[in-house]
Amino acid sequence: MTALEQIRQFAMFVVVGCAAAVGHYGLLVALVELAHAPAVPASAAGFIVGGVISYLLNYRFVFNSAGQHLPTAGKFLAVAVTGLALNSAIMWVLTHWAALHYLLAQVTATGTVMLWSYAANRFWTFGRPAAG
Repeated sequence: MTALEQIRQFAMFVVVGCAAAVGHYGLLVALVELAHAPAVPASAAGFIVGGVISYLLNYRFVFNSAGQHLPTAGKFLAVAVTGLALNSAIMWVLTHWAALHYLLAQVTATGTVMLWSYAANRFWTFGRPAAG
């Protein structure tokens, strides 16, 4: 993959991430503001919604996967569960220890998890098997 193709792929990953973030942040804000849920579990619920959106769009549009859904979804789920743990830990630290507003904490968590997710999904979940 050329450098230009890698840049294009990452740009598409960011676009898909924005679509997933709409689901994630939408549910997060609704749960915190309307249902008065605590920020960390509300963020986790939103993360799951965003994860479903992310898998479907990444499979088709970013990584153009030809892999079967069951093994690919299993790998994606492993990456997502790790991302969820990272997201929740960052949210907890920033909202409880640093006393940041939950949305500022979520933006920080999102950026960190995005970098993890892209690398793990590009090289493992949707990576091409080595020729041989």
